[in-house]
Amino acid sequence: MGLLVSIDNGGTLTDVCATDGASTVHAKTLTTPHDLTECFVKCLEALSEKIDGEIDLPKLVGSIDYIRYSTTQGTNAIVQRKGPRIGLLTDDDAVATGAMNAAPALFEAFVGDRIRVVSPAAATENTAELVTAVSKLVSAGAGRIVLAFSGSEAAASEKAAKRVLYRAFPRHLLGAVPLLFSTELTRIGTLDQRVWTSVVNAFLHPAMETFLYNAENRLREHRARKPLLIFRNDGNSTRVAKTVAIKTYSSGPQGGVVGGEVLLKHYGIPAACSIDIGGTTTDIAMFENAAVAVAQSGHIEGAPVSIPLAAIDSIGAGGGSIIRAEGGKILVGPESVGSAPGPACFARGGTKATMTDAFLALGILDPASYFGGRMPLDRERAERAIMKEVGEPLGLSLAEAAEAMADAYHGKIAAEIESWVKDNPQAILLAFGGAGPMSACGVAEKAGLRTVLIPKFAAVFSAYGIAFSDIEHSYMAELVPGRDNAVETAKDELAEQARRGMLAEGFDLAECRLDYAVLTKNGAGYTRAKLNGRHDGANTESWLELRVTKPIDKIALGDPACEEKREAKPAGIRKGTSDLPLFRLEDLAPGDWGAGPCLVEEAFFTTHVREGWRFAVSGNGDLLLKR
Repeated sequence: MGLLVSIDNGGTLTDVCATDGASTVHAKTLTTPHDLTECFVKCLEALSEKIDGEIDLPKLVGSIDYIRYSTTQGTNAIVQRKGPRIGLLTDDDAVATGAMNAAPALFEAFVGDRIRVVSPAAATENTAELVTAVSKLVSAGAGRIVLAFSGSEAAASEKAAKRVLYRAFPRHLLGAVPLLFSTELTRIGTLDQRVWTSVVNAFLHPAMETFLYNAENRLREHRARKPLLIFRNDGNSTRVAKTVAIKTYSSGPQGGVVGGEVLLKHYGIPAACSIDIGGTTTDIAMFENAAVAVAQSGHIEGAPVSIPLAAIDSIGAGGGSIIRAEGGKILVGPESVGSAPGPACFARGGTKATMTDAFLALGILDPASYFGGRMPLDRERAERAIMKEVGEPLGLSLAEAAEAMADAYHGKIAAEIESWVKDNPQAILLAFGGAGPMSACGVAEKAGLRTVLIPKFAAVFSAYGIAFSDIEHSYMAELVPGRDNAVETAKDELAEQARRGMLAEGFDLAECRLDYAVLTKNGAGYTRAKLNGRHDGANTESWLELRVTKPIDKIALGDPACEEKREAKPAGIRKGTSDLPLFRLEDLAPGDWGAGPCLVEEAFFTTHVREGWRFAVSGNGDLLLKR
């Protein structure tokens, strides 16, 4: 087996995790928002240096079987409203009104008044009306146009419109405005879901296409043996040319969910709440029966879409969140300093106080070893920012101000999970992300949890989770009511599509697993059930779905046993507002344990074990903390 590499591109840091089957290594680099291809390559360089002791990209790339990649590019584009102006062309004014009412703020940002309504017969009888409508949308500034027709004949109407418009506006001409036909992207769900799925996809497509193909081209320059795989928000991967832009939305947090499900099943833990704390946000997910709930028809920034999305909530609290005193209270985020200029302690021009600055002042972070020793921190700058933004306004000493910042920060995160914890008092807290382990005990205490699991790859856990994904395609066919052998006909059609799709990935269908399911209309969404025997297709809103999966080798897991066998000896003392014993995770063996207050640290994350807590190392190398 060659090297399996997974990369998670976050807003502040980009993480990489790689395994050859026998061992797993990881690295990090700063995200370069001006050019994401740059941090993609730097991540591979960091991995090359870690594996071979020097940067040799051709050698590294030549040894890779697969690279699986997720990026926040799409998510950030939506949050920041950075993308093309979308035009909406429809045959019914109610289509635009319904989409606008479903998510008014997002509709205003993406579409605004760039709407044209044509007669239902425009595509077949009055083609000049259709061409004029597109011309007016282009004149109004639309950079991409979504066609979303209504009624039972929507697919036929859009197909006819496609023939007319591609004759009038040939795609090979420079400056031709791309057209997206909603029924080609999705035909399940409500009309609002179909429109919004198409609008969001059109908004995300240009930036995602440019960046991902650039990344793939960089790999080709170094003679990559296989194409780049994109990790999607459904938990699996496909090559760039087979990836739909909307499926990249929230794919990074989904990596953490996949990793969480794998670990919880490995340990036999049914109920857990995860906090994935990065530089800008905390992503929160609830696991029941070691799995996160999935909405078959999810929402993006309030907009209804017809794609499944895991139940992951994000709040504006991360290591780079700006913390300040206002009106006698400490406020946390949602604004963040990001990677540039970064927290005050980064000494890159930032002057705002952040949780990273507070952890440095408290002695939880070491200014010399942060980020694997590659990014020294400036304690004096951190202390000045803390006193200016929090200490002086509230009349607190440095130690008091830093503790008060931590208290407010942990309280904000804990408030998001308290109600769920009351119904699941025996659940554990799964903490990861670069800043998750530092806050795990503090959040757990405020939320009422007594057990914390911290993965040994916590700092790169979303990248770690991506490594458990497979190559998967999905296909759907409508089950036409009254048609004889409806299921058999649909199965044959889908199997042929799957054969062609997997051939493009380089696999024979015989190497893949085929799973059929029936999607049935249920209110505004769909229920999904495995296909058992016949299905008569009597419901006009029923579809047969085929998921075809090519399994990829996975990271091997160690013994899940976690027994306290030997009391560990600290490697030193970390000085701050108080002195804390320091343990190095790489020096600890399964069965080692220690009592807080103390720190357990590896190159890219620090676990703060608070007073009243104990830690133990499992056979898999993870940390289990108990209060």
